[in-house]
Amino acid sequence: MPFDYSLDFPNINFRQHPELYRIGKGEQGVLLVEPYKSEILTYWRFKNPEIAQESSEKIYEIFLAYLEHEDFVGADMARKFLQMGYTRSRRYANHKSGRKYQKNELKSGSKKEILPYDVDPIKAESAAIFKAKWIQAKTNEKYLQLLAQHKQMYEVD
Repeated sequence: MPFDYSLDFPNINFRQHPELYRIGKGEQGVLLVEPYKSEILTYWRFKNPEIAQESSEKIYEIFLAYLEHEDFVGADMARKFLQMGYTRSRRYANHKSGRKYQKNELKSGSKKEILPYDVDPIKAESAAIFKAKWIQAKTNEKYLQLLAQHKQMYEVD
């Protein structure tokens, strides 16, 4: 079931209403779903490997705490922040400005032009740190059990 962007996110506490949460794809909803966004975002950093290590470890610790409380939505949001740590630091590793595409007017049917790569080994290392924690989270046995349970209970077509 796709992520539902039509919900009134500022006025929903997903800890109290997990039935409204849809997993979606990738990082969908990572900056919308409260109270988790506010609980995790403050720790999300990837400027250099030391900061990325500290950040990813803290977010993984939060992930485990959510699992301990059988809070799938919180665990999934922490997983999404770890994934976003990987994808954003990878983006900056490849493009110093953080912009992947050339700014220009697109004509109907034309493809976006990707900017040239400007590899930053520091950000690449940050990305690798987040990727390892993200994989650890998304393959966690308890997470996978809660994921299946959430899908069975709430995401039935």
